[in-house]
Amino acid sequence: MKTESFILLVIGIFFAIIGAIYWFTSYEQAGTLMLIGSALLGLLPGGYYYYWYRKMGQRPEDNPDATIASGAGVISSFPGSSIWPFVLASGAFFIGLTFVFGIWFAPVALALVVSALIGATVESRRGGHV
Repeated sequence: MKTESFILLVIGIFFAIIGAIYWFTSYEQAGTLMLIGSALLGLLPGGYYYYWYRKMGQRPEDNPDATIASGAGVISSFPGSSIWPFVLASGAFFIGLTFVFGIWFAPVALALVVSALIGATVESRRGGHV
């Protein structure tokens, strides 16, 4: 994760510097906020990956002298198909519609998001479809 974190942190720092230069040269708020958002899109996952790299150490993918056999073994279990990511995305969509069309979409959005979070939690604890 060293390479991934480095790339994302460089992107985030680049956009932060460009955002600061943009603010001091134009004093325009919308573009500055978009550049700050772009910087956060690089800094947040980059910082997270760097945290896990420091905690777990070097992976075989990070070692240039690694062989194929050094990455072999049990990877982990992968989640099966589930409806809850779709329900959560629908709730996020309705949250966006709340900002566009009005507060009357908020109960639908809240119900979808809460049901998706509860459903995903129950499904992960029981190990099957809910």
